[in-house]
Amino acid sequence: MGVATAGFQNDPGCPTTPESECVDAHSDWYHYVTDPTLRASDHTYLSGDPLSAAPGSYELFERDFDLVKDSLHGNAVRLSLEWSRLFPQATDDLSPTDLDGLRGRADARAVAHYHQVFAALKRRGLKPLVTLNHYTLPDWIHDTVACFKDLATCPARGWVDGDRTVREIAKYAAFAAHEFGGEVDLWATLNEPFAVVLPGYIAPSPDRTNPPAAPFAFDAARTVLVAMIEGHARMYDALKSGDRIDADGDGDAATVGLVYNVTPAVPRDPENPRDVQGAKNFFYLYNEVFLNAVMRGDVDAKLDGTTVHRAELEGRLDFLGINYYTRAIIDGTETPFFAGLSPLTTFNPLSSTIYTETPQGIYDMVMWASERGYPVIITENGASDPSDPAVASRYLATHVGWLARAAADGAKVRGYFYWTLVDNYEWNHGMQMRFGLFGLEGAQKVRTARPAVDIFRQLADARGLTDELAMRYPLLTGSVGNP
Repeated sequence: MGVATAGFQNDPGCPTTPESECVDAHSDWYHYVTDPTLRASDHTYLSGDPLSAAPGSYELFERDFDLVKDSLHGNAVRLSLEWSRLFPQATDDLSPTDLDGLRGRADARAVAHYHQVFAALKRRGLKPLVTLNHYTLPDWIHDTVACFKDLATCPARGWVDGDRTVREIAKYAAFAAHEFGGEVDLWATLNEPFAVVLPGYIAPSPDRTNPPAAPFAFDAARTVLVAMIEGHARMYDALKSGDRIDADGDGDAATVGLVYNVTPAVPRDPENPRDVQGAKNFFYLYNEVFLNAVMRGDVDAKLDGTTVHRAELEGRLDFLGINYYTRAIIDGTETPFFAGLSPLTTFNPLSSTIYTETPQGIYDMVMWASERGYPVIITENGASDPSDPAVASRYLATHVGWLARAAADGAKVRGYFYWTLVDNYEWNHGMQMRFGLFGLEGAQKVRTARPAVDIFRQLADARGLTDELAMRYPLLTGSVGNP
């Protein structure tokens, strides 16, 4: 068991390290949350919280790893490398095989920092799971301010510039494999690709926005989806060929997966055929389109239910990282809600219930993935309700309980990472959502344990649900939906 973190969300806010080193000022998300024009916009839905409010893990990572080892009794940490921190300048002129050139272009201070992070993990016996792209892009790949103003004419359009971004992110993956392969064996390419597409190019909302927050940009959304599929495949290939060092001695130098926020879909009224069909369509578009492409090579580029097989994309997955939080309750619609996106959008995504506590959903989705033949790692799972400490404790215990049941029923469950260690900068919500096992206090960013820390430690020690916890937090039955 371990905890999951992300660079952009955790790094800023250092108590003593100069901001010029602590904060990565070269990512699209940095510009997104700091640019006055975007902060004043009605549809970026930004909290306005400064990045200085974040937990400062760039400086305090040793303290954080001590908490994982000593307070939680965990054995693993999921973290991200920041592409823009390593490569603040463009790499277009360099060949993918020019590793010396890439090493010369990389920021030496950032490279040294990540080596220090991995060394600190190793000293504590903590295994790293490294995500290469947790949403953020370098500003030379994605000019988020210009693209927010005019996506058609901005000079660097991120994933909309599919060929370029796929090419450059594969170079970055190749560099990471060669530079850090001696310290890392477990890799994830992308984090939650559909959570880039939906809030970035289809429906930005208070629940989540993603730069460039371009509503109803349906052509761009389809382009981004296919580019991220291709990006994952090329990153997978680069990591498998570049990381030849078995860092932990388990016989496998590079195990490479994808992190995906799978979401069960249940019709609001199971007796209403429109709701039933809407739930099926939601499940297909939200979960299956991307995963069918990376698992089987079947690409639905038009999002209409028809696929083209592309062998060069097939089988690029050693494990599926599942981010599970909640289910979606679907109201079906008579006609497509986003007619310009897909004829299958016969549901209202804006009416889905957000963050309802449905722990059996983790069982359903793990079994769904396992039936397709893939080992599973729970890469994120957590609750945000520090006003009621009992919520996170119950959430953690019941979800791990259902996960244990999935393993007992034959699922290949390889690990569990709770989101997250310490309250961090939750994207457009800033510090308004508190998922941390530890809270933050004062300018020195003191970590303060919440009650769920004790639950986590008991689960980690027992490698599952104890009899006492099972009695305190019974696993209530009742399906959350049939994928």
